[in-house]
Amino acid sequence: MTPIDADAALGADGGGWARKLGAYRKQSAPRGVVELATTALPFALAWAATWIALHHGWYWLYVLLTPLSAGLLVRLFMIQHDCGHGSFLPHKLANDWLGRAIRVLTFTPYDHWRRSHAIHHASAGNLERRGIGDIDTLTVAEYAARSWRGRLRYRLYRHPAVMFGLGPVYTFLWENRLPWGFMRKGWMPWLSTMGTNLGIALVSALMVWLIGAGPFLLVHLPVMALAATLGVWLFYVQHQFDGAHWSEAQAWNPEEAALLGSSHYDLPQPLRWLTANIGVHHVHHLSSRIPFYRLQRVLRDHPELRSVSRLTLWRSLACLNLALWDERQQKLVSFGEARRQRAAAWRASRQSPRA
Repeated sequence: MTPIDADAALGADGGGWARKLGAYRKQSAPRGVVELATTALPFALAWAATWIALHHGWYWLYVLLTPLSAGLLVRLFMIQHDCGHGSFLPHKLANDWLGRAIRVLTFTPYDHWRRSHAIHHASAGNLERRGIGDIDTLTVAEYAARSWRGRLRYRLYRHPAVMFGLGPVYTFLWENRLPWGFMRKGWMPWLSTMGTNLGIALVSALMVWLIGAGPFLLVHLPVMALAATLGVWLFYVQHQFDGAHWSEAQAWNPEEAALLGSSHYDLPQPLRWLTANIGVHHVHHLSSRIPFYRLQRVLRDHPELRSVSRLTLWRSLACLNLALWDERQQKLVSFGEARRQRAAAWRASRQSPRA
């Protein structure tokens, strides 16, 4: 993103996006029903077709249908996400109970996740409020100050095999089973997670009774694992990209954090549909009450937002190397770049001053 893009988006009056985007926040019950039906029904059919393919030994079809089922599960998660923001349906109770129903499929406790995600929205890009609802990110100085064990743990956490392999499975299958970080925050986190666990157990028991434990696990676990990986990747590139901006608490501004710290992940169709426009993440952070089915309209009506923090599918692959926030350069850097900077600084300190 160029400075001109940022200036055009923020505007001379500081942006005023809360006022400008107010008209897009209206939810539509008929549209919500259509979006839900065109996601839930295809997911059920794709899941059933995946099982039929496995049952008959059509493994090539099983392999082809698993990513489709996973993609539709990601879209169901995005509907749950919008329910958590109160932006999918016009009524709060309808949003909440729909989100609680979908949680059984996404393995994500709705009310507990909604609270932690709200913290993420209130603190994204704030260096002093990291750690809840986001990808753990150290500064170069914090990383250098750690012991070798601490640096090794962080490097393992940031390794793609962990971040997008073991990590998503761990998060959705284990971490979401208990309210980690909210153990002493009252009854709601416990009720949310335990209610979700009970729902998962009941649905799983029903499916095991219908098709057997082996077939159920061979279908649902790969679908769940792949959907979790896709979800984590989306969340990662929404805030971990070249050009992303972080700031100290006293300088943190919500509109700047949204536009400069959240990407516009400009995906092609049908990926845009499968991800429910979550790639228009900078607009989502400007106004989280806008339903996902109106986000593309915002870009059409406000073209100044199209190129701000824009990230293409190909360019997003380069984000894998970004791991540390360099406070001196004010940008995310790789471990290699941070190491080269430390080596250069050490060599400079060893040189004797010239007469």
